[in-house]
Amino acid sequence: MGGTLRLCEGRFGRLVLGELAAQERVEAQGDPAIVLQQRYDGVLFLNPGEVHVTPGPTRVLTLHAARGWLRSAFPAAFEDDEDRPFSQPVEAITPRIRQLADTLAVEVLNDRFLSPERLEFMLQELLLSIVETYLARRRGASPLWRGSRFEDTRIRRAIGLLRARPNKELNMDQLASQVGLSRSRFYDLFQLCTGFSPRAYLDMLCVETAISRLSSGRGKIAEVAAELGFSAQSNFTRFFLNQVGVPPSEYRRATTQQRDKPTPKTEA
Repeated sequence: MGGTLRLCEGRFGRLVLGELAAQERVEAQGDPAIVLQQRYDGVLFLNPGEVHVTPGPTRVLTLHAARGWLRSAFPAAFEDDEDRPFSQPVEAITPRIRQLADTLAVEVLNDRFLSPERLEFMLQELLLSIVETYLARRRGASPLWRGSRFEDTRIRRAIGLLRARPNKELNMDQLASQVGLSRSRFYDLFQLCTGFSPRAYLDMLCVETAISRLSSGRGKIAEVAAELGFSAQSNFTRFFLNQVGVPPSEYRRATTQQRDKPTPKTEA
């Protein structure tokens, strides 16, 4: 990749935020890659050894996904002997994946506020959304989920309900009932599947939504607080400070400054 703005590494592999000029290349080497382009409405999927040449200048977020990380979550989709896990080179991007991509780009650019746990959460959400949206449709849903941590349809339904309207007032007992589980069984299964308690998962979704709103400049902080179910802006400020490390006003100011100034590049 040409100009690299940020690089994050972990058990997930490498996540690279960069600027590409026309005709520059993104290459998947030993691991598959998922490429999210700011200017184009498509998700690019590169199998190992494949290359994408961008038609025009754009900012890209590329996940060079470690095979072990992919297999740990979805063994049927990313089998040991599967050299070409992606059958389609490009798919139309969904609103959910676009939001995740935009929020990830903001978070990575403001990496001094980004915790490893929140990065892992968003990448897990991205992978789960990609499997649900693209791979399950093409390969047949039932075999694809076999052996996955997310195999339980009740937990996947609960995740969908949480995503649909992240709100701190949501009643977890009612959510458990909606998906046909007792409260204790719901909590145990949810933790086993996702690595988070239902309440911690909801908190992560609320932070993600808040960052999306704050970085876009849409709405006042009080409006963001109300949307997420906080009875007062001060309660939302305390929550955001506890989760992110800075108040929402400071985060918004930092994202505005990053957007408005040229960012120094390093060659990858």
